[in-house]
This record gives sequence, C-alpha cells and structure tokens, in this order.
Amino acid sequence: MDFVGFTLRNNLFVAPMAGVTDRPFRQLCKKMGAGLAVSEMVTSNSLLYGSAKTLRRANHQGEVAPISVQIAGADPKMMAEAARHNVDNGAQIIDINMGCPAKKVCNVMAGSALMQDEKLVGQILDAVVGAIPDTPVTLKFRTGWNLANRNAPTIARIAEAAGVRAVAIHGRTRCQQYTGEAEYDTIAMVKTLINIPVIANGDITSPEKARHVLDVTGADGVMIGRAAQGRPWLFREIEHYLKTGEHLPPAKVTEIHEILKAHLVDLYDFYGPETGFKVARKHISWYTKGLVGSAAFRKEMNTLPSIEQQMQAVNDFFHQQAEAHEHLKYISEEALAA
Repeated sequence: MDFVGFTLRNNLFVAPMAGVTDRPFRQLCKKMGAGLAVSEMVTSNSLLYGSAKTLRRANHQGEVAPISVQIAGADPKMMAEAARHNVDNGAQIIDINMGCPAKKVCNVMAGSALMQDEKLVGQILDAVVGAIPDTPVTLKFRTGWNLANRNAPTIARIAEAAGVRAVAIHGRTRCQQYTGEAEYDTIAMVKTLINIPVIANGDITSPEKARHVLDVTGADGVMIGRAAQGRPWLFREIEHYLKTGEHLPPAKVTEIHEILKAHLVDLYDFYGPETGFKVARKHISWYTKGLVGSAAFRKEMNTLPSIEQQMQAVNDFFHQQAEAHEHLKYISEEALAA
C-alpha cells in the first residue's frame, strides 16, 4: 500500500494504545503482518520530555520504518514544538490524537475532547503541519463527541484543508468509550467527502470482519487495536484472507509459546527487569485469556515474585496446553456464561 509517501506491505494498521503499543509490541505486530504500527501517544508538554515514560515512548531503536509517533495535547504551539521534537528524534510520520476517550486526557481538553472545538482543531492542525512541512501528518479521531454531535465529516474536511495526509476514524463517539458496536456508516460518509486515505477502526476482530469493514466503508485500510492484544498473529491471518479469501491454519500451541517467550524477553530488555516483569503480566493475561485452565494459571502467575518464576510458569502452562492439544483450546461461550 502507498501511504503518505511510504510503501507498506499491506493496509493493516496497529492502533495506538497507551500502555500497549510500546516498541516491543509494535515490532512484534509488524513481524506478524501489520503494515504500520503507531506509537503510544507522547505528551506535547516539553517539561516531560525527559521523563522515563516519555523517553521510552520515543524510543524507536531498531524499529522497522516507517516510524509513526502520536502526539497529544490541546495547545497549538506546544503541539507544533512536540512535532518538531519527535521528528528530530526519528519520527517519520506524526499522528495527532483526537480519539482518546480517557478522562485524564479529555479533562485537559486533549484527545477526543478536542472534537468539541472545531476552531481549535483547525488551529492545532495548521500549527503542526506548518511546523514540519517535510513530514506527513495524520490524524486519528472518533465519529463525534456524543451521539447528538457526530461531526467527523466536518473534522475530516478541516484536516484535509490543513494538509493532513490521512485520517483514521474509530467508529464510536467519545461518550461511547468502547461500548456498543462500532458504527461504520459515518466512516463511509467521510470516505466520500475527502480525497485523502481513510483508515477504519473499531471492532475488527477477525479476517471476515476486516473484509466486511473494508467493503461497507470503502476505507483504504483497517486499524486494529484491542483484538491484537495477546493475538499479534491476527495481522497475518487478515493479510492472508484479504489476499486469497482463504484462512490460514490456526497457529500451533508450540509457535504461540515461542512468540510469547520472545515477546517477554523483549519486554524485560526494553523496560528493565523490575518494570518489564510487571508489564509482562498483562501481556501474559491477554495471550491466555479464555484458554482452558487459564484462570487458575493467571491467578497464580500474578503472585510470582521474579522473572525466572514468571517465565517458568508460562513454559509449564504452554507445555501442558501442547500436550493436550495441537492448537489452543478456548472455553466455549456457553461455558463462560454458565
């Protein structure tokens, strides 16, 4: 796919997710079939540039290009400075966050709260695009602030007029957070109104759903977030299905075990032993969610005090899974509801 001046392997994007899309996760998703992975949002507050969290989020060492960095804030001047700062530190695409629904972000009028102030949206986009004229700027936003104010079409037009090169739209309003079903009709409408690429986001959990969303929205690509947590191979499954109309054989337990082990080692190395050990817990939980016997495993795993014991518990669990079945065995929806 040709995207804002870069050639991507496909039209599958990893959604930026705070606390999730760190460098190890982005690299893994790209390896597993994603065409582009957007970083966790980086603050536009220059006072925090030197903090450990911001430095980690801006660490792209060894990452496969293109490197897309998302910035968040509500002040045009600060956002422009943040864009320049991140480009100077390796960003090849700057993405602007107007989609995050988190209270701590919206309470400072950043993220999806910006959609309430269309004039400010224009000022921010003009400032950022003007600050980095040689670097493409993209924008992620929602269908609106609430169901009564779906202004995604207006925001999209403002973005195109400002020189934004592509937009990604989550098919929910801010007030919906992540509840209910994503609406794709607004995304489809936006696609008919602007001439820059539109990426559809929301509830894309399977190869069939990716195909459906592309068909009903006319979008140029799809962006996948929560469904890839603990399941990064979803990208190669979707890639294969979109190309051939056929399903890849399900990944074997032994392969998933190896993927997880390598992911954990990368987390320990990236964050350091103490923090990496803690961050690893949520990823292990995602990889094992819904598997037969996983509830007891996770309960015990979260009490373990060391990396060595954590890794041993993972090895033991997956060895047991492999002995029982060639492929992962999930608890049925009926059993979960019982």
